[in-house]
Amino acid sequence: MDWPARSPDLNPSEHVWDFLGRRLAARTLPPVTIRELRLALQDGRAAMPQQFIDTLILSMGRRCETCLAVRGDHIPY
Repeated sequence: MDWPARSPDLNPSEHVWDFLGRRLAARTLPPVTIRELRLALQDGRAAMPQQFIDTLILSMGRRCETCLAVRGDHIPY
């Protein structure tokens, strides 16, 4: 399948970054340095439930089917 130019819906890493961003936003003290940011992201990744990752992987078939159905256009949610 050709990868449509406008298919962020096929990129599960967007959901991973959203998860990490929410974890960062929920921190009492936001990271100030690059080192602190790196450590906070590593902590967030370590806290990411395996079920969340499994769900993203299992959703790829549905995402591809939906993307094909809309001919690569944006998938409305």
